Amino acid sequence: MGGQPTLVARRRVQSASMPSFEFASPELLHPLVAAALTRYSIEAQVVRCADHLADTAEFCAAYDFRMEDSANTIVVIGKGPEPAPLAACVVLATMRLDVNGEVRRQFGTKKASFAPLDLAAEMTGMARGGVTAVGLPEAMPLWIDSSVMACEVIVVGGGNRTSKLLLAPSELMKLPAALVIDDLAKAPPAD
Repeated sequence: MGGQPTLVARRRVQSASMPSFEFASPELLHPLVAAALTRYSIEAQVVRCADHLADTAEFCAAYDFRMEDSANTIVVIGKGPEPAPLAACVVLATMRLDVNGEVRRQFGTKKASFAPLDLAAEMTGMARGGVTAVGLPEAMPLWIDSSVMACEVIVVGGGNRTSKLLLAPSELMKLPAALVIDDLAKAPPAD
């Protein structure tokens, strides 16, 4: 496999709830993300995103995508013996990552927290605020909340702030460090 076509889905990722997008060229993706799509034969579609609309809520509102079908990748760090362990967690935008519960248990540490944005960008090689599950370092654990897997199609970042990927959640399981975890995220408390 070689060339540009390998970065685009071999089959069109579709959902009845998916809005009509202007699909974009794979060159918009961060190079690490584009390389991972090819390396692991991940079927996805590239969507152009305006930089100022890259944050999840703004993206969903501007491009008419449901928050329930949008997944964020959050880098977390275990607190304890050095070197501190890092992991990436994929959770639906409507959920809250259980950092002090399940994330801490997965690390086996007494505490865990969100990794500083600059550290997350440095360790993943991706843009600050644009980290995504696809294209992470192979040694970094990738924990996926089980609720993500119930979606037909999700939108995730493209490794930068100018692109997104649309894919079936099962495509994430092609990544070598991917692990689905129950209760990694919880519904936010009702107002």
